[in-house]
Amino acid sequence: MTTATNTQQPSHTLFVCKTCASVWQGGKRVGESGGQKLLKKLQELAQDWHLKDGFPIQEVECMSACSHSCVVAFAGSGKLTYMFGDLPVDDSAAAILECASKYYDKSDGFLPWSERPEPLKKGILARIPSLS
Repeated sequence: MTTATNTQQPSHTLFVCKTCASVWQGGKRVGESGGQKLLKKLQELAQDWHLKDGFPIQEVECMSACSHSCVVAFAGSGKLTYMFGDLPVDDSAAAILECASKYYDKSDGFLPWSERPEPLKKGILARIPSLS
């Protein structure tokens, strides 16, 4: 007899490129990348974030936007997906979580320019339609 599990997967994800702003020598990354630093800042701030369980942060090896580091993306079921770049490592973590909260609250994920925090107004790299 099989029973259905009541495990619900989060319907939102915040992707963070951990390779962004890396220093390379001899084909190997040297030290901590800007993406790794941003990821750590986001993870620290997210400890007290009201959406920490419903909007997990997922590190990504590379998001192929290397000329626009640091890069993050918001994705949600049935919503637009946004990719933001040119984000300063030291000043953008709080703004990213603020914008992610706004994204979470929008049924279609649409984030008007006027509603986005300053670091995410000029760094939009893509707005990708939803699958549904």
